[in-house]
Amino acid sequence: MPSMPSDLEISRATLRKPLSDVAGDMGIEPRLFEPYGHAAGKIALEAIDEFATRPRAKYVVVTSITPTPLGEGKTTTTVGLGQAFAHIGKRGVIAVRQASMGPTFGIKGGAAGGGYSQVVPMEAVNLHLTGDLHAVTSAHNLLAAMVDNHLHKGNALDIDPLAVAWRRVLDVNDRDLRQIVTGLGGRQDGIPRQTGFDITAASEVMAVLALASSLPDLRTRLGRMVVAYDRRGEPVTAEDVRGAGAMCVQLRDALKPNLLQTTEQTPALVHCGPFGNIAHGNSSVVADLIGIRCGDYLVTEAGFGADMGAERFFNIKCRASELTPDAAVVVATVRGLKAHTGRYHVVAGKPLPEEMLAENPDDVRDGATNLRKQIANVRAHGVTPVVAVNAFPGDYDSEKQAIVDVAAEEGARAAITTHATEGGKGAAELAEAVAEACAEPAGFSYLYPDDASLTEKIETLARRMYGADGIELSTTARRQLEECERHGFGHLPVCVAKTHLSLSADPSRKGAPVGWTLPVREVRLSAGAGFVYPICGDMRTMPGLSSQPAAENIDIDEAGQVVGLS
Repeated sequence: MPSMPSDLEISRATLRKPLSDVAGDMGIEPRLFEPYGHAAGKIALEAIDEFATRPRAKYVVVTSITPTPLGEGKTTTTVGLGQAFAHIGKRGVIAVRQASMGPTFGIKGGAAGGGYSQVVPMEAVNLHLTGDLHAVTSAHNLLAAMVDNHLHKGNALDIDPLAVAWRRVLDVNDRDLRQIVTGLGGRQDGIPRQTGFDITAASEVMAVLALASSLPDLRTRLGRMVVAYDRRGEPVTAEDVRGAGAMCVQLRDALKPNLLQTTEQTPALVHCGPFGNIAHGNSSVVADLIGIRCGDYLVTEAGFGADMGAERFFNIKCRASELTPDAAVVVATVRGLKAHTGRYHVVAGKPLPEEMLAENPDDVRDGATNLRKQIANVRAHGVTPVVAVNAFPGDYDSEKQAIVDVAAEEGARAAITTHATEGGKGAAELAEAVAEACAEPAGFSYLYPDDASLTEKIETLARRMYGADGIELSTTARRQLEECERHGFGHLPVCVAKTHLSLSADPSRKGAPVGWTLPVREVRLSAGAGFVYPICGDMRTMPGLSSQPAAENIDIDEAGQVVGLS
């Protein structure tokens, strides 16, 4: 059997439509479309109001089982499903997150799908695109500079230098910047203090950009971001240091969603990429507000498993957009469920263990406790789940069928998909199942009310999403929750920062752990994005490079083309 071309080779061989024609297929007039070269374009925000009277597409979120470090193929499935609707006579539009160049040059590689279900051109998607991440980096660091300048120029707001919460960001994996000291030198070089860098995707500015529904909303959210606390313990905002206006100017174009296309010319909205651990891990609200009026189905992707990305999609993003989902796709893989037996050690960048590749449907069934829990997590929000069995060439029929059987036992539709190797036609059965699910009466609801206390919200997530017996608050976390309530942030949703590799807070615990308690170490505030995030583990917000980073293999050939991108 001939080997499959690389993602980059497939991308370059793809016949692409002029993007103006892709926009036209969506009903977007030329005056609302702004080309950025031949690869991408931006859609004017005026489209949101102008399209408001159009029929609303069915709204589908793609989530997954708790992933292995390799990922289970949510983006590829999102693309494949979006393409598949054309194969059953429907119009699909997809919305996915933007790639961060840190992982692209690190170990994970690109983030635009794969094989014959990817957003193209691959180079543009993974390298700069329209510069949105650079705009986020610049706006974030401008605010950091203004905070430090305020301290240097007299500190009229009486900011406590030891309580500055605003770090700096950079879109690169660089562990040496995690903890730094600024202001070294002399009197004219600032005030020395300890701080650090996060990766750009972890910036609250990125989360704000993803959740803003308009330019005025963006300006308001930027202004209420808390950057520090004064010596009385009161929050100091970006508005207080007079940085929000200039930041909004820098982000004015970045707020417009990017339009690209897939390998089958399906419209692809590629916009924003907030961190999936400490933020909500979903693409932008404005992309969905436009895309939901431009086809029959809008398929969007949520980061990590259904306990994290989908839960945040339901309880944070849908609160901001006021859109309600019609169905959710839960992606499952044979290798992922085998890993959830706890018998195998999967490491990113290394081959799967040899014994894991042997035919063993019993292993799949044993690890399916995780799939059963994630199906239940979707249903807890009143949304109909559909299981997508993302098939790999080495999977055995008995193993794939085991996943289908588990889904049937849980009363969920399921389809085996081969979209990575066959494109949209490989997900046509999935598209049919999703269409059936979307035709059922919708009963979407949030998991908790706004007026529940922050502690109650955390406990609800711990018990209902993760399967914990309860929560354990540290003294620090308890005090911080009380402060959030006192400062008027108790109505906000919560975004639990925990490992994505387990339903629990311990990445080594696989399947669906029981008999455990969620430990809450501390609580932080994203007032601009509009959520409180309890920290339940060690979250790395600035990754490091591996011993053999992907950057070592990326270069330019004699023809000036990118090589080595994966």
